[in-house]
Amino acid sequence: MYQHNEKQLKFENFSIPFGGHLRSDNRWVRLAKLIPWHEIETIYASTLSGTGQGAPALSARVALGALIIKERLGTSDEETVEQIRENPYLQYFLGLYEYSHERVFHSTMFVHFRKRFPAEAFKKINELIAKKAMDATADKTEDDDSDKDDGNTHGNGTGNKGKLIVDATCAPEDINYPTDLKLLNKAREQSELIIDILHKKMPAGSKKPRTYRIKARKNYLQISKSRRANKKNIRKAIRKQLGYLARNLKSIAKQNDYVCLTNLDKRQYKTLLVISELHRQQKWMYDQRSRRIDDRIVSINKPHVRPIKRGKAGADTEFGAKISASLVNGYIFADRISWNNFNESTDLIDQIETYKSRMGFYPESVHADKIYRNRGNIRYCKKYGIRLSGPRLGRPPKQTEANKEQLQAAKQLARQDELDRIPIEGKFGQSKRRFSLSRIMTKLSCTSETSIVLTFIVVNLEKWLKAILLFLFSKGEISRRFAIFTDFLSLNEPVLCEV
Repeated sequence: MYQHNEKQLKFENFSIPFGGHLRSDNRWVRLAKLIPWHEIETIYASTLSGTGQGAPALSARVALGALIIKERLGTSDEETVEQIRENPYLQYFLGLYEYSHERVFHSTMFVHFRKRFPAEAFKKINELIAKKAMDATADKTEDDDSDKDDGNTHGNGTGNKGKLIVDATCAPEDINYPTDLKLLNKAREQSELIIDILHKKMPAGSKKPRTYRIKARKNYLQISKSRRANKKNIRKAIRKQLGYLARNLKSIAKQNDYVCLTNLDKRQYKTLLVISELHRQQKWMYDQRSRRIDDRIVSINKPHVRPIKRGKAGADTEFGAKISASLVNGYIFADRISWNNFNESTDLIDQIETYKSRMGFYPESVHADKIYRNRGNIRYCKKYGIRLSGPRLGRPPKQTEANKEQLQAAKQLARQDELDRIPIEGKFGQSKRRFSLSRIMTKLSCTSETSIVLTFIVVNLEKWLKAILLFLFSKGEISRRFAIFTDFLSLNEPVLCEV
């Protein structure tokens, strides 16, 4: 059950029992003022039931605020709860009315928070925050822009304005590097556990199926601990593990004649389905001597994860979700999240249309990799007067005296386009080095997608917060220093001042 919370906390009303007051220039206080809590409350309430029995759910400010705190601090669920309990600024950020020494919620609530904010809901919240940030930035810089020009010099004469930067990246999951032998060994161990569980429910006197678990473990360790295991020995070890796993699956099927599989809990039954499909895939690849198969399972605990071929230095293959993202005025958006590999150039037209619906006009230029520059995208951009970065298709023209200056200008423009595309790479680097995009720790596909979009939300909030601080420093601090300097010049004696 959820009750809509329309009351918003005022900064002056926050009570601290041991005296003192909060500073209004604290980063968490500033950040709390930027987030549109009322609109987020509406989105959050739409995902929950408004009627029914049970205790009321925690407010949207507590749920989203806790996730933002965890992402910004880079802490675990348990550590985040302790940080909130110890810090009055974090409790104010969550919308509490007074400081409390008790835990606001249990650490296990983070799982429910992620499920209550689906990826699509977080995308809407990211749109709200980015739009509010861009509008606020535009209002503050409106006077400066009007001094420079009359507003008609932007665009390319077709009504198009701004730059759209697009690219794709991968958010690796927290899994071991998968090998066929390692996956089969773990699947065998899981099948042995299921056999033990079902045997306890068998009629008295039933004989326990033989699993050869000790022998199978020795065969696995003999190869896994070998420093120089050749392909022939690895293939032989895979064949043995396939045999052990197939025998265990047959034993489970025989046990099902006497004991229903409903004796397994939800997680165990899901594991049984995963290892059955894993055995089918590995058996097919072994028989066909192939190294790939569609929808290949690379993790038993996270069967939704797929291998993503990236071709990057040091990471030819990554295991996680592939993200197609766009950057507008320094704010990043997750346009598509997929667990299967895809060609990111197919998203360009949709990203341009989303830019138009977001900004009200088409972009003047689109900056992307060469993979985006196919004939369909070029034709579309030409239709709407959009310049797509990158070299023209076909053989480059031969340089002559007549076209020398034109080719030189095109070369400089291509160079500038590459420089303009750098910010989105910086956003990916910030998301992976500063925040948690480099290793997604959540277990489910839905919560992983939520964590990915949450990272982009926090990145946009960080940019907005820095933009406000920079504006305040440039407008307020410089004027203050100038006033101190003029006062100093007007006096005949030196003045000690803090600049």
